[in-house]
Parts: sequence; structure tokens; C-alpha cells
Amino acid sequence: MHAASRDVLEHLQSNLGLRGADLEASRAALHRFGNTSSSSIWYELAYLEAKGRVRRGDRVWQLAFGSGFKCNSAVWRAVRRVRRPSRSPWLDSIDQYPARMDA
Repeated sequence: MHAASRDVLEHLQSNLGLRGADLEASRAALHRFGNTSSSSIWYELAYLEAKGRVRRGDRVWQLAFGSGFKCNSAVWRAVRRVRRPSRSPWLDSIDQYPARMDA
């Protein structure tokens, strides 16, 4: 989910009935990169790949939104197991996440 702010993520989690783990990548992207607009969904996908959490057959739901009533989503299905990438915006810090972000 597009990581606009902690408040937005908390409201989405509550209103969509999601678990904290469902938003781990969103919270990590917000913590590391801040609000990068809708491009945050690609940092979040890279996070999941760097953590080795994308396996063949998995579905990944990306949700991004903007000002006003703009909202887009996509569901991707992994056609193969994604190995830990050799190039990623997370390589230098992936093992530091999930960080405690409630402080």
C-alpha cells in the first residue's frame, strides 16, 4: 500500500481488516524513504523480494492513491520464486527491518 503516512496506514489496516504483517513493507518504506508518492509501491515490492517473501504462485496486491478520489490497484501473481536480488534499494539495510516504528 502506498505509504503516505503512519496515520493513513493505520486507518487502512483498521478499515480493511489487515494484519500488521500485511503492512510491514509499507511501514518499512515509509520509515526508510518517507512519502515517495505512489512510487512507494515499488519500494515495497522490492522489500518483499529482498526479504525472500515472494514465491511462485503468491499474489501481491499493490494499492496506490493520490489527491482527491484517485485510487489504483493491481494484483500480481509470481510466476516463479524470486531469489534475493543482487541489486535493490534495500540491500544495505534489509536485515535491519522490520524495525520498531512506534517510537
